This record gives sequence, C-alpha cells and structure tokens, in this order.
Amino acid sequence: MNEMKKAVISILGTDRKGIIASVTRILYEHDVNILDISQTIVAGLFNMILIADISSEQCSFEQLKNSLADEARRLDVQIRIQRSEIFEAMHQI
Repeated sequence: MNEMKKAVISILGTDRKGIIASVTRILYEHDVNILDISQTIVAGLFNMILIADISSEQCSFEQLKNSLADEARRLDVQIRIQRSEIFEAMHQI
C-alpha cells in the first residue's frame, strides 16, 4: 500500500452560498478524501482550512491545483493548496 500523501487547502473570501459545495465538488472529482476540516465566518469573511488525502492514483496534484485556482477566480476567493510535507517544513521551529 502506498504511503498517504496529504495536502493543506485554505479558502478565504467574502462569505456567500456555494463555496463549500464548489470546493468539495472539485475534491470529489479528483478522488480526494477530506481528513479534517474547519470553517468559520467572522464579520462576513469566510475562512476554511482542510487536510486532504491526495494519495489516489486518479489525483494529479497539478491538475487539482489548477482546478482549485479556476474555481477561486470564479468564486472571487483565495484558495491555496500545499503538500503537507512542505507546509510542515515551513512551520517547524
């Protein structure tokens, strides 16, 4: 069995209907499993961070990144995706 590959995905923007549905649809289409998720709305600002399993052979990181970037433009939000090992290395003391 392959080692699990994870990604950290963050979404930030003005709150509106459909943000979660749009992002999770893209994850589903790329055979990504959500492992953990946190979402808040503060003063009309939507913020979500999730940890995703991107181990599937059907999941190309670059294609997923491009699909999320296209959706970010459509929704007028910021979406960032990083491989978890890069995220963890950046935040080590």
